[in-house]
Amino acid sequence: MFNKLFATKDDFSTTVLRLVLGVVMFAHGSQKVLGWFGGHGFAGTMHFFTDTMGIPYLLALLAVLSESLGSVGLIVGLFTRISAFGIGVTIGVAALMVHVRNGFFMNWFGTQAGEGYEYHLLVVGMALALIIAGGGHWSLDSLISNNIKRRQS
Repeated sequence: MFNKLFATKDDFSTTVLRLVLGVVMFAHGSQKVLGWFGGHGFAGTMHFFTDTMGIPYLLALLAVLSESLGSVGLIVGLFTRISAFGIGVTIGVAALMVHVRNGFFMNWFGTQAGEGYEYHLLVVGMALALIIAGGGHWSLDSLISNNIKRRQS
């Protein structure tokens, strides 16, 4: 079972997906946990999610953790599939709860009520690719998988 979780091909395209998604989501997670990049920090984010949006505390906490810890997991390539799953679900739910009503396109020119879901669709697609393929080259998952294979031989 562990081998399936960590297994990955030594592939650079997956590495690019993992690193780009990890860095982008790190910025979002840092807003929510640390208040960086104009964010409201953990208390402000949890207040907004639970009181304003009505999301149960545990689900709000999982969303914050998936964007913060999940992004770090993607950057280093540890538990890539689990990290990608958490991020994909979080962003997919955000698209459905908030952004679908604003249409497909981002609000590039400030002419619509809010942001559309095109960004969210890209993130979910990237997450699905990582769930299927794993962390790729230069990932801790690859090191662990190779170590498991050597021990089984």
